[in-house]
Amino acid sequence: MTDSTKAPLAHISPDTSPEHISSLFREAIEEHVKTFMDQQRHDLSRVSHRTNALVDAISSLSSGGKRLRPIFALWGALAAGGDANDERLLTLGTALELFQAAALIHDDIIDHSDTRRGQPAVHRKLEALHRENEWNRSASEFGIAGAILAGDIALALSETLFNQANAGAKARELFDEMRTQVMAGQYLDVLAEQTGSQLTPNEAAENAWTIVTYKAARYSAEKPTLLGAALAGADQELLDGLSAFSLPAGQAFQLRDDELGVFGDPAQTGKPAGDDIREGKRTLLIALTRQRISEEQQAWLESVLGREDLDDSTIEEVRELIRNSGAAEDHARQIDALYDEAMTALDALDIPEQAREGLRSVAAAAVRRHA
Repeated sequence: MTDSTKAPLAHISPDTSPEHISSLFREAIEEHVKTFMDQQRHDLSRVSHRTNALVDAISSLSSGGKRLRPIFALWGALAAGGDANDERLLTLGTALELFQAAALIHDDIIDHSDTRRGQPAVHRKLEALHRENEWNRSASEFGIAGAILAGDIALALSETLFNQANAGAKARELFDEMRTQVMAGQYLDVLAEQTGSQLTPNEAAENAWTIVTYKAARYSAEKPTLLGAALAGADQELLDGLSAFSLPAGQAFQLRDDELGVFGDPAQTGKPAGDDIREGKRTLLIALTRQRISEEQQAWLESVLGREDLDDSTIEEVRELIRNSGAAEDHARQIDALYDEAMTALDALDIPEQAREGLRSVAAAAVRRHA
C-alpha cells in the first residue's frame, strides 16, 4: 500500500465536512483498487501474459465510479466509533468494489447488455478482442465465456480481500449473507423476466419488491453500512438501528436506478435510452403501470417488453404509458417515502453527529442522483 493510502483521512477534524471526508476516502479507495489490481496483473502474468485481458477488463470496470458501498462502510464504521484511518476499511471497501464488479459483469451477460458505465460491457470487450485477432470459432461465445471467468476472478479476489480485512465473526456472517442474497435476488430477477406476464399485477409488484430488496438494497447500502460498523465493533442494537436506516435508503437507491433505466439520460447513465424496457426488466415501475392500465394496454406492454429491436418511438410510447397511468408519479412518491423513512431512522440513532451527517450525505448521493 502506498503512503497516500495508509492514512487518507489523517488531517480530518470534527469540523471537516462529511462530503470532503467521503471525497478523500473515495480517492483512497481508487488508489487502493488500482494498486491491488496492478498486483493481480503481475501475479497472473506469471501464469501467462495472455491473462492480462481478464485483469484489464476487471480493472477498467472497477476504475472510477461513486464508490457508494465503501463510503457507506466508512460511515458505518465511524457511527460505531471506528477510526477513519483504519487500513482495514480500505481493504473492506476494495472487497466490496470487486464484489460489485463481479455482479455487474455477470449481470451484463444475463441481460445481454452492450454497455456499462459508458463503455463496452466486459463480454463485449472480449468479443471485440476475438474479432480483432481473427481467432477461431465464435467471438460471441468467447466473450461470454471470458466474462464469466472475469466475474469469477473478481468474486474470488473480493473474498481474498475480505479475509485480509480481518473484520471479525459478525462481519463474516454479514458478508456471506450479502453474497448469497444477491445471487438469489439475481435469479428471481431472471425468473421474473421469463414468468412476469403470468403474474397478476399485484403479484408482480410483490415480486418486484423482493428483487429490489435482495438483489440490490441489501448489498448496495445495508450490508456495506453494517459491515463497516461490525468491523468497528458495533453491538447488535446499533446494527439494528443502522439497518433501519440503510435498508430503506438502499431500496430508494434501487427504485431510483429503475427510474433512470426507463427515463434516464444516456449521456449521464452510460446506458442506452430505455434499456430496461428492451431488456424486459420486471421492475416495480412496470408492475405499478400494469396495476393502472386496461387489459388491452397490458397486452400491448407485454408484447414490447424485452424486445431488443425496439425503436425509439416505441420506447417513447412505453414511457408515455407509464407516465399517463400515474405509475411514474407513484413510483417517485415511494422513493421519497423510503428516503424519509431512512432519515427518520437515522435521526433516532445515538451516534456521533459527524457520522450521522456522513450517512445522510451518502444516502442523498445514492438517491438524488441522475446517473
